[in-house]
Amino acid sequence: MTAPRITALTGPALQRNLDDLARLLIDTVADGAAVSFLHPLAPETASAFWRDNVFPHVTANARSLFAAHLGDTLAGTVQLITAMPQNQPHRAEIAKMMVHPTARRRGLGRMLLSAALDHARTLGKTNVTLDTRSGDVSQSLYASVGFEVAGIIPDFALDPDGRTLHSTTYMFKRL
Repeated sequence: MTAPRITALTGPALQRNLDDLARLLIDTVADGAAVSFLHPLAPETASAFWRDNVFPHVTANARSLFAAHLGDTLAGTVQLITAMPQNQPHRAEIAKMMVHPTARRRGLGRMLLSAALDHARTLGKTNVTLDTRSGDVSQSLYASVGFEVAGIIPDFALDPDGRTLHSTTYMFKRL
């Protein structure tokens, strides 16, 4: 079995990985992940999310995009948003942590999270926040690396099926 590899996607690697990033998002949403999209997710919508919403922020150094690869296969991603309001230069935010359904239970989520948190430390960040669907398996991962619950908002968003509202849990970690 190939050892997982975590890298930061920047520059030309962003565009080279666009199709794989879109497929990861589509498959993750189809499997029920609450990452702001409904199922079925059109390939054009998935590609536009990365190309129009994520890539410009990565290029502007306002966020970092970390990718997990198993061999040549993109198996997961996480974003670290580092551009914060003027009164929050010490803070960063974890966003859109995804591991492909076929690559789960191999430690990729923990590795991606570790890469993002290490990067936050190198940038001098001392507080990292995130939100997750309340009770989601990712919540236990976040808690296991020291994230604490700040609060819960009921009926925050629709599940990917578009029918059921779920709560979101806000979490934080001091670095």
